[in-house]
Amino acid sequence: MSLLKILMKEVGLSQRALARGLSLSPAAVNEIVNRDNWPKSLDGKKLQANIRKQLREAGASAGRVAALFRSPVKRKPSAPAEDKEDSMLLARQELFPETKRHFGLVRNPFGEVTGPEEVFLSADIRYVREAMFLTARKGGFVAVIGESGSGKSTLRKELVDRINREKQAVHIIEPYVLAMEDNDKTGKTLKAQHLAEAVLATVAPSEALKSSPEARFRQLHRVLRDSANAGAAHCLIIEEAHGLPVTTLKHLKRFLELEDGFRKLLSIILLGQPELKHKLSESNAQVREVVQRCEKIELRPMNGSLPEYIKFRFARVEADSEKIITADAVEALRSKLTGATSRSGVNDSVSLVYPLAVGNLVVAAMNLAANVGSPQVTPEIVAEV
Repeated sequence: MSLLKILMKEVGLSQRALARGLSLSPAAVNEIVNRDNWPKSLDGKKLQANIRKQLREAGASAGRVAALFRSPVKRKPSAPAEDKEDSMLLARQELFPETKRHFGLVRNPFGEVTGPEEVFLSADIRYVREAMFLTARKGGFVAVIGESGSGKSTLRKELVDRINREKQAVHIIEPYVLAMEDNDKTGKTLKAQHLAEAVLATVAPSEALKSSPEARFRQLHRVLRDSANAGAAHCLIIEEAHGLPVTTLKHLKRFLELEDGFRKLLSIILLGQPELKHKLSESNAQVREVVQRCEKIELRPMNGSLPEYIKFRFARVEADSEKIITADAVEALRSKLTGATSRSGVNDSVSLVYPLAVGNLVVAAMNLAANVGSPQVTPEIVAEV
């Protein structure tokens, strides 16, 4: 539903009455209201001015009317079928100061997570969280796979924070992945020697690195064994792991084999986008030995817990979500972030109901609601974002 139609509904102006006031056919007005399809034979600016006049005479406020028709008159293009998934995503949205005043908010409910109390834990997210925590403390090899904005980095931060809060004797090793690519033509590959250097720099920062690879890996084994004998565990966390070259993925098996008797000395957590799932496919013979030792965990969309997530985020800024966004608008959000087919062309549904996409869409809808003076985000507002 267009903003024009929303305002007409609020003031009780029917399409037939608007058509009479504009001296247009009901069919032409229907095209304008429902399809944003304007008659080519008429001056668009004059027609818009006449519509504003009709709305003001019907009782619409000047501020509400002024918010209409800020875009040029044009026919809305239909999104190509192959771009359906991309069209569901918005660029990063900021909550405008006037929007905060409109809804009585001090902070953006969907701003960056700044503490463990702001981490939303659905049943699925809680499972991934506990799997990561158990791997860090007790050993293992897991790959957490999720779309961009699904919450992987937030869970990593929460894991590190939790280990510190609970004073767990775990060394978290995080190699720098800036400019990492899976080949040296487009960036820098992360190699096994870089991982070894990261482990040594974290566990034994005062030790000078051995010059030869053989001596360095013997040094690595010794340092990990001595640290484990002192009661510590060690967890290697690699973000953006979908950018790891296949060679390095194969070498991860060697890191897992660093042992002291039956005791594993290093656990591994990979965090990556869906491309990582393809790299760790059982059909990929190059990494078969790694795949057999790796548990793949997917961060699924929040389809079932979307209302709880929105309620949680507003509660973090001491606001009641039900006063700001209607229940049917939440369903409209879910629908808008769910497409008919996936980018790969597989005949299934694709859902982008992840924290980042949800937050951007809600913020954009709130900005629009404040702009048109609506007291709540409604399905009609969501449809216009």
